[in-house]
Amino acid sequence: MPRPAASGALSCLRERGMGASVLVAAISSAFGVVLISATGYIAAMLRADPYIGDSETLAFVLSFLTLLLVGVAVYVASIVTANTFSTIVAGRTRRIALLRLIGASARSQRAEVGRQGLVVGGLGAFAGLVGGTVVAAAGVQVAGWMLDLGDVSYDVVRPELVIPAGIVALTTWAAAWAGSRRVLAVTPLQALGGSVEASHHAVMRRTGRNVAAVALFVAGGALLAAGIALGLLHPLGVVVAFFGGILSFTGLALGATLVMPPVLRLVGRLFGRSAQARLAAENALRYPERSSRMAIGVVMGVTLVMMFAVAIESAKAVFTATAGGRLPAELGAIMDAFAGIMMGLVAVSAVIAAVGLVNLLTIGVVQRRRELGLLRALGLSNAQVRRVVLLEAAHITIAALATGLVLGLAYGWAGAQSLLGSIPTSPDATGPASTLVVPALPLWPTVVVVVATAVLTLVAAVVPTRLATRVAPVEALAE
Repeated sequence: MPRPAASGALSCLRERGMGASVLVAAISSAFGVVLISATGYIAAMLRADPYIGDSETLAFVLSFLTLLLVGVAVYVASIVTANTFSTIVAGRTRRIALLRLIGASARSQRAEVGRQGLVVGGLGAFAGLVGGTVVAAAGVQVAGWMLDLGDVSYDVVRPELVIPAGIVALTTWAAAWAGSRRVLAVTPLQALGGSVEASHHAVMRRTGRNVAAVALFVAGGALLAAGIALGLLHPLGVVVAFFGGILSFTGLALGATLVMPPVLRLVGRLFGRSAQARLAAENALRYPERSSRMAIGVVMGVTLVMMFAVAIESAKAVFTATAGGRLPAELGAIMDAFAGIMMGLVAVSAVIAAVGLVNLLTIGVVQRRRELGLLRALGLSNAQVRRVVLLEAAHITIAALATGLVLGLAYGWAGAQSLLGSIPTSPDATGPASTLVVPALPLWPTVVVVVATAVLTLVAAVVPTRLATRVAPVEALAE
């Protein structure tokens, strides 16, 4: 008896990796709901104020920040989801080839993956909508009690809360569809093999994708330069620079297989020449597509946090210089509070990226059970195999951390320069150097990012290291 379509679609949730994709969608949706509710409640507070209640500028700034932060979270979630589905499809290569062998078309298989993405996105978005609404309602009650705002009324349940949930569901489906493009390249002959990622030579032969990545990066870089130049005349240069940053980073994400292998190769030299270290380094370089998928999520998280940290610290340095070398205490407190809030909000996108790393590393170990079983059959102990997996995770996260720190410094400076380039850094300075914003690298945010990455490496390796040694070598080799 044929299985109902709904049951078939929901059965995909049992596959490893799908649960984390639902979690990513739920976090993104809940983040959007909480942000819309928070800005709506702040707007209600402002309207109740007799002095600034009619300020259209504040309303615009709140709306713009909400749109920006929700957009960033959805952008990160889309790339993480696309990478997850790419890895899942790579693991299904043999099954897809068998279905092709008995008459199924590649397009029908890709449509199935798209439907699964829609199910994952729909479930995650709905869970995030419900959870975010509950959190927002509790937050409104707590804020009203703590700030004694009994005269401010705000209804949390609003129609516009459905908007972020709908956007997350659609972008998850689109990301799954984009991540499943490899289905079209699976041939029936591949039914004889297992799940194999594209090799370095195969990746380099993808001319169309590589050219598109370079074109996006160059176009984004040109817009960044134009935004910086425009910022010398008007603060709206930051808008042009923002779109340049989106385009250039999209080019980096699309061309991650070109960018990350050299960094991975350089980091691999730091791990010594032991057998486990060399195995970990070679595993990261042998299939650059898999390693790049794991790394790019962490790169995004680190870049976002450092970008805002550098931009805010650089702005504080500019205001300090224009104030004669000492920032007013009130302004400093306001900027520190704003920095803390922004860092906390941006950290949500970093959490989404971290979930993606843990998920992809786990899926990668599951798909390499035969390879790991062979290592154990050749004489490696359980502890040595676990060390290989841990070193591989450390290899990828350190490379991603270094790349993210450099990108965050560059993007943060570009944002500060395009926004504040029209403000002289010193009352007595003249010429072009008077409006040059010197990038400031904040100490504590950098330390937090480095420590958080170290913790992420350990957490990300917990489940994969257990899975790597759970199956007997004979069973793994029989797969």
